[in-house]
Amino acid sequence: MVEVGRQGAFGVNCVGMERRPFPLSFSVREAEGVWRVSAGAAQAGELADLLVAVADGSVAVLSLETNSYLDEDWQQLRPGLIAADLGVPCTVHPLGSWASGTHGLAEEILVMDRGLLPRFLDGSWSPYELALVDVPAGVSAERLDELALVVGTAGFDETLLSRLEGSRVWFSGHDDCYVLLEARDAALPGAVLARLLTLLAGSALAGLTGSPSVRVPEPGPWLSERLIARAPHWIGALGEVTGELVTIELAALAAPWRLDVAFPQRADLTVTLDVRGGTWRIAPVGSDARSVAPPGS
Repeated sequence: MVEVGRQGAFGVNCVGMERRPFPLSFSVREAEGVWRVSAGAAQAGELADLLVAVADGSVAVLSLETNSYLDEDWQQLRPGLIAADLGVPCTVHPLGSWASGTHGLAEEILVMDRGLLPRFLDGSWSPYELALVDVPAGVSAERLDELALVVGTAGFDETLLSRLEGSRVWFSGHDDCYVLLEARDAALPGAVLARLLTLLAGSALAGLTGSPSVRVPEPGPWLSERLIARAPHWIGALGEVTGELVTIELAALAAPWRLDVAFPQRADLTVTLDVRGGTWRIAPVGSDARSVAPPGS
């Protein structure tokens, strides 16, 4: 079960003059044993447990921007001070002014035990730009400098993990909407897609009931596996929402969705959450959602 609030990513971010909710989008590709995912919309904290599950012993926070922690001159506090205020133990590795303005880097790197990441991203504040990668426990200062050099010189579409020996997951989030991540674990892309579906359904239910948050069951791996096997690129929007059912309409795309791409005029599949039964179904548009049930149902 996942706790989803109505002020989460889908409740805040909108697209265009009509203020339409930011859509579910998902794209995955594999190269050199690394799975690269671009997706929307999710806040970093809403995916933290998924990242922790595949990470090495520690997490290095490489970049952090937020308006939640400002000093008397309206300048953001250094990441180490933010962690201290949150009561999250970590070590601080300074990079210096050269890193300022470098995409994906801050002037200091925070290194914390991977299990502390959900505590760091506890929902009490909002980073609008965050980048992190897993590293071994007790990682050396030299290794962190090398890591920063790789990130700072990487091309936008370059697979970072192919240059970061030993790291298993890299995450970059922008404006609580766009998510870009890489993983050596083939199961992580499907887990992210399942979480996106859960967040969209949950935020719709919370908005319908007026509750601050609701608990929503996640679909099993079978659902994401079927979607990814059919197409690597998807976009989704809410369909019917009642106290009994939440329907999400999904369309397969030829390429990853971008803001300047018009929403498809048709959906290929519907994914439906049975609220009372706590089960998910998938079906072609216009057919009974029970026609494609999860294995064993």
